[in-house]
Amino acid sequence: MDLRQRQLPKHTEYFVSDIHGEYNAFSHILRNGCGAVRRAVEDVLGDRLTEDEIDPFCTLVYYPQEKLPLLLEKVKDPNAWRARTAVHLAQLAHHMAFDRPAECVRAAFGAGDEGPAPAAPAADPAIAEAALALLRDPTSAPQADPDQLIVALALGVQRLSVEHLHMLGDVYDRGSAPDKIVDLLGGFHSIDIEWGNHDVVWMGAVLGQRGCIAHVVRNCARYGNLDILTGPYGMDLQPLLDFAVKTYEGDSCEAFQLKVNPGLSGDTLDANVKVQKAMAILQFKVEAQLIDRYPGFDLEKRKLLHLVDYERGVVPVDGVEYEMTDTYFPTVDENDPYRLTPEEEDIMSYLEQAFIGCEKLQRHIRILLDKGSLYRIANGNLLLHACVPLNPDGTLKQVDVFGKVCAGRALYDEMQEWVYKAFRSEDPEERRRGRDLIWYLWLGEGSPLFAKSKMATFEIYLCRDRAARKEVKNPFYQLFDDPAPYRAIFEDFGLDPSTAHLICGHVPVKVKDGEDPVKADGRVICIDGGFSAAYQKTTGIAGFTLVSAPEKLVLYSHEPLPSLDAAIRDDFDIRSEARVLEEYATPRTLADCD
Repeated sequence: MDLRQRQLPKHTEYFVSDIHGEYNAFSHILRNGCGAVRRAVEDVLGDRLTEDEIDPFCTLVYYPQEKLPLLLEKVKDPNAWRARTAVHLAQLAHHMAFDRPAECVRAAFGAGDEGPAPAAPAADPAIAEAALALLRDPTSAPQADPDQLIVALALGVQRLSVEHLHMLGDVYDRGSAPDKIVDLLGGFHSIDIEWGNHDVVWMGAVLGQRGCIAHVVRNCARYGNLDILTGPYGMDLQPLLDFAVKTYEGDSCEAFQLKVNPGLSGDTLDANVKVQKAMAILQFKVEAQLIDRYPGFDLEKRKLLHLVDYERGVVPVDGVEYEMTDTYFPTVDENDPYRLTPEEEDIMSYLEQAFIGCEKLQRHIRILLDKGSLYRIANGNLLLHACVPLNPDGTLKQVDVFGKVCAGRALYDEMQEWVYKAFRSEDPEERRRGRDLIWYLWLGEGSPLFAKSKMATFEIYLCRDRAARKEVKNPFYQLFDDPAPYRAIFEDFGLDPSTAHLICGHVPVKVKDGEDPVKADGRVICIDGGFSAAYQKTTGIAGFTLVSAPEKLVLYSHEPLPSLDAAIRDDFDIRSEARVLEEYATPRTLADCD
């Protein structure tokens, strides 16, 4: 990079987290750049488009393939409209490309030096060159298909508005379209991914790790989303459905009703409920076997099934007896409660092969693996999903990882290395340990991705008193009034405590109750604002996006997206409220970046 390029404005970075399968809303935010595209349209074309034209024009930028035919149906002279629209898009793109390196602009239109990338807006090099020609001279008349040209220009504007994306974890679970999100991430032009706990549990599942598989299937059933596995991932779950329905025939499974019902009814609803119970019991069993195998994980207290008093209908948890919601466990032998029945063993073996053999899911998890890590240091900021585990006094918590005691950055590095070994090691024992550590990352007290005292799945289902279900957050989330622990974290990671930010998600910020996402004197920014519809009652909004632009650092809070159809047909645009966190005396340049 020469001196002139180093003086150009830094790229605009977008930080998002906890998408949880909500593809439509997430995709829309990337398409509209948190409102940046609309603001540019109003600045550049405000005197050329009428008020009635601005909304559909913005929708055309966001969804060009879908919106273009709808707009063409309404115009009297389609060719004149195409020519005028292409010029407007070129003027908008020219504005967005101002002060950007030429190679970045060419890449935005799929015309990089190595040819169009797989996810480039223009698959046809001729269309890409025509778009760039119109960008340079809007009065020119490029020889190209006008509809393809309009689409290429619109997608190029999208790409210029979001120059780099930091995905801070939790693509999977709860929402209905994680597969579409991973496809989007896999083709995104500039991205890094920091794994979330809901991501690593799917990563463990594709390796055949039984604890991870049990959670993934149970949680899909809990949110009425088993069709994620049977639909886009093509798994045949009929053996599991038959087993669950037969085993719990006549059982109301009252404690295992769906957390969220996306509209299931009749036999489908009943099957999801029964699968949820069947997988919960399997989860308690296979996890107990893992706990026995790894005493260093310090999870012995999570074995509760053997403590059930069936006659009295109670179970002791942390020294307190609680009334149970359910004691009908036909597959549990009171004398050997963690032994799988032959039918359960068959089901787990079947599911192992289903996950290991699912080519599409394997490909998606490889995207997370290849583009991801447990943490990242980017432009002086520390990016991670959940926390750096702390002790109650604010010091770094030491965690035993297969006999090696680590804390802080060393803990992240050690655990990350074991994740890679799970996928890449040639040593079968290392691969097995790596798989099982991924399960620990999902629910271990010392996991930097879990950040709680316990995973209370058993208590949530089976203890009637909610007091038994309490999961205490790691002190990382309790010491925000004292910036000292976070200064120590920055120093441990080699960052300047006076300028660095720790950007994380994981715990939904209760905006509706007045909670501030900015913590520790502005050094920690929690950006889980509830992209997932399941959390929006908790947060009161529909997600956060943090944007680092050359001039300032801005946190956007979003309103919900009613539907994709509303966005395309009715020109509904997600409105985002901006909060400026920092303004820079001098705009940041490429020389200020990593």
